[in-house]
Amino acid sequence: MQDETFNLVDKAVSGDKQALENLILSVEDLIYNLSLRMLGSTHDAEDAAQEIIVRVITQLSTFRKESSFSTWVYRIATNYLLNCKKSMFGKRPLSFEFFGADIEAGFIDNTKDLLQNVNEELLAEELKMSCTNVMLQCLDPESRCIYVLGVMFKAGSKICGEILGITPETYRQRLSRIRRKVGDFLSVYCGLSETGRCSCRKRIGYAIQSQRLNPHNLEYTNLKKLDDNVSMGFVQAMEKMDELSLVFAELPKYRSTEVIKDFLKKLLRSDNMSIIKIEA
Repeated sequence: MQDETFNLVDKAVSGDKQALENLILSVEDLIYNLSLRMLGSTHDAEDAAQEIIVRVITQLSTFRKESSFSTWVYRIATNYLLNCKKSMFGKRPLSFEFFGADIEAGFIDNTKDLLQNVNEELLAEELKMSCTNVMLQCLDPESRCIYVLGVMFKAGSKICGEILGITPETYRQRLSRIRRKVGDFLSVYCGLSETGRCSCRKRIGYAIQSQRLNPHNLEYTNLKKLDDNVSMGFVQAMEKMDELSLVFAELPKYRSTEVIKDFLKKLLRSDNMSIIKIEA
């Protein structure tokens, strides 16, 4: 598998457009899912994924095959996402203190007017996907990246160390501290942990009223889920996480959206690719 990927890289760098397209298609979902978890909204993730794809293409000739291609792509994506200030939460960072206070104050009845004839269970599931994704924004970018790679993508400490430029031991120590911090918050506030005081169903009305949830535009529900076998092919298994981490570890991975696919199709098949020339 790796030899096939390296062969595609060689062909793409030599100007084979089909090889380049196949190569990028193999990592577009990886890029989108990392962008989604790091930035917290589907719109920001789409914009970031497009930027990252261009960077992967323009830097392709610098890939030295000293790691897997997916690890190299993760590194490029991570470098971009750690410094991304264009996103909604990049401009207005969250904290666990703010999020906890918001949960305490945010319960109103789920009236028929608020639900707008949309199934309550469906709205609760949408809110769960949104809330857990937004909760990640309470971590600083590097901590968020460490948590996402280790808990959600189950990447091993050696791979994560390579991506972030730190030793595996340093990565494990940081992940352990971050897991405790997230776990402490979940145990108090999140009902999915079985001890927290909040529940997705109880927050539906408040989320709709505050325009955080639109019953007629369920972004996460509308995303196409990525097969677990495919997503796990990107990374290696890591040590078993604690039970509180499973709130995040069991969240689905998604296929990249039509916005990204349309962008990629136009980008790779355009006659003039001057903006993305692969440097020899």
